[in-house]
Amino acid sequence: MAEELTPANPDESEEPIKQRKNGLYPGVSDELAENMKSGWADTELRDLEPIPQAAETAARRAALSARFPGERLVIPAGNLKTRSNDTEYAFRASVEYAYLTGNQTEDGVLVLEPAAEGHEATIYLLPRSDRENGEFWLDGQGELWVGRRHSLTEAGTLYGIPASDVRELAGALREATGPVRVVRGYDAGIEAALTDKVTAERDEELRVFLSEARLVKDEFEIGELQKAVDSTVRGFEDVVKVLDKAEATSERYIEGTFFLRARVEGNDVGYGTIAAAGPHACTLHWVRNDGAVRSGELLLLDAGVETHTYYTADVTRTLPINGRFSDLQRKIYDAVYEAQEAGIAAVKPGAKYRDFHDAAQRVLAERLVEWGLVEGPVERVLELGLQRRWTLHGTGHMLGMDVHDCAAARVESYVDGVLEPGMCLTVEPGLYFQADDLTVPEEYRGIGVRIEDDILVTEGGNRNLSAALPRRSDEVEAWMASLKG
Repeated sequence: MAEELTPANPDESEEPIKQRKNGLYPGVSDELAENMKSGWADTELRDLEPIPQAAETAARRAALSARFPGERLVIPAGNLKTRSNDTEYAFRASVEYAYLTGNQTEDGVLVLEPAAEGHEATIYLLPRSDRENGEFWLDGQGELWVGRRHSLTEAGTLYGIPASDVRELAGALREATGPVRVVRGYDAGIEAALTDKVTAERDEELRVFLSEARLVKDEFEIGELQKAVDSTVRGFEDVVKVLDKAEATSERYIEGTFFLRARVEGNDVGYGTIAAAGPHACTLHWVRNDGAVRSGELLLLDAGVETHTYYTADVTRTLPINGRFSDLQRKIYDAVYEAQEAGIAAVKPGAKYRDFHDAAQRVLAERLVEWGLVEGPVERVLELGLQRRWTLHGTGHMLGMDVHDCAAARVESYVDGVLEPGMCLTVEPGLYFQADDLTVPEEYRGIGVRIEDDILVTEGGNRNLSAALPRRSDEVEAWMASLKG
């Protein structure tokens, strides 16, 4: 990685561009500084079209405006975070900001100013890096280091929102009067400018509204979720084709294989890939992925591609590494499949959100009683939650721009709510027999199975967005054989 430089005599009226302490150049000569100011072509982009979701983001801002009339609303994207010394983590804009603008750049802030009718929106961004003071080639975030930013004019065209220089925003907010709300937790500088103007309770109301607004997806969002799922299906196929290489190395080969598909076809993975082989499948969020991959054991792969617009899939398949389930593995797998079938069947408009969870848990409890692992009757098991020793987690969650989407929504709107067309959720029952669980026969220990699909609530029931990946045990075996063949 190259080193940043700094001018020898920076303009005293501006904040000096940061210099690396142990950089090889002590400064910049006046002659070089002058040379770097000129001789550059005009690169302004004048033929841009609005982003594909511009109409949707405008509708979302209108709904937000209607909910909080007469109040200034401030929604930051967030700032870069240091990974190590002077290198940063890859930036991901706040979901609230990206949902309302479609923009994904660091330091951005959307402000809705109250007007006579509704609000006037402005998107505050960093402009093109300055060539006059050398920022574009001397600063670590200058465009010769990290790439060209859109000009404010270009941004206004892309996002359908007038754009202004974000460096002037904090000062303006300090002087502003009237009621204001901010989405907290993303931009400390913006929050500091508003510290005497906001309350935690009012800001939480804004956050909750923006979370609940995402419960029902529009057509653009549904298309992006399907795109994410389709890429994820191809990523699972990629993994099956290289299981022999994973056996020769580790779970990391599986993680890396899926990541390649995510980066080629999408923005990233939507969450840390769980590539859990053997007993690691019993650890719900196993993301170390440093274990052995052994023939005869199961691989629990929980992974999702995130699209360039931040919508993620979340799919799990439990696969026999050698392509064939043993009798016990099949028995456990088929029980989870049956539970998932019951859960998916319960997803429909007007159903309680909890119904799919209850349906899946009942099936798993029945099998655990049938196998003699817990004393019945089933109603007692469910009432006391005894099945949870082996089922552990809830059977699903909302899905969207966050893998666990809409998490700030009110309980009565989410987990105690009713399903509506356009909602998208996962159905993912599992059974996990820990390697050290002495309450089950030894042959069960170390077997973990989860099956997860992304289910869209439709007017007539539901649609399994990830149906292209086989689920039934015999179909899984046939699918794996065809890919390995």
